[in-house]
Amino acid sequence: MKILGIIPARYASTRFPAKALADIHGKSMIQRVYEQSVQSKMLTRVIVATDDVRIYEHVKAFTPHVLMTSISHQSGTDRCAEAYKLTNENFDFIVNIQGDEPFIKPQQIDLLCTSLDKDTELATLIKKIEDKNTLFNPNVVKVVIDTNHHALYFSRHAMPYLRNVTEHEWANHHVYYKHIGIYAYRQDVLQKITRLPVSSLERAESLEQLRWLENGYKIKATQTPFDSIGIDTPDDLEKILTQSIN
Repeated sequence: MKILGIIPARYASTRFPAKALADIHGKSMIQRVYEQSVQSKMLTRVIVATDDVRIYEHVKAFTPHVLMTSISHQSGTDRCAEAYKLTNENFDFIVNIQGDEPFIKPQQIDLLCTSLDKDTELATLIKKIEDKNTLFNPNVVKVVIDTNHHALYFSRHAMPYLRNVTEHEWANHHVYYKHIGIYAYRQDVLQKITRLPVSSLERAESLEQLRWLENGYKIKATQTPFDSIGIDTPDDLEKILTQSIN
């Protein structure tokens, strides 16, 4: 099975412009994501897909595997679709690796890849929520899954609602899952979902994966023991810089 890893990296960001080039103990964020990703045993290749010449030239300094893509993409999924076409190669699956997670573990990527088979349309990772602060944080996306480990719904709200249980006890009475934002797309499905119009559920929660569910696509959800550490703001970066990196 041929699996292409793509790291989307755009320059413009409302909360953190030039985030991909931010220095983390001597290396840029995008370089750290790339170096973690290429340690995966399951990915055939890893490329960076960017919309800015500054990121492009920076990445070229440490790897030739970088592509320029359009500045008009609304999501990393759209950027992945264009980058895949630009490779002019055939891959069975494309894995979208978040460009703002410099500490992603290769084991996470491999776990996602080992869950893939010919019947998989889309796949992602989930992690059990252990505390109420995470459960009720609207910036943490929650996932409800079915008995076959496919996602039923993604929400910024804690779901399901537990009747007759006080909220601070919810995590003790039901298994809730956090979404870990890495996706695998079967190559034909990737091309199809990028042509779908924005859906009402997607618009309500600002979560693109709801568009896929609303249009009948199945998203396989595999549980991981590893958390994700995304950097969305300069404050997030400041916290990281106070920590040591192995």
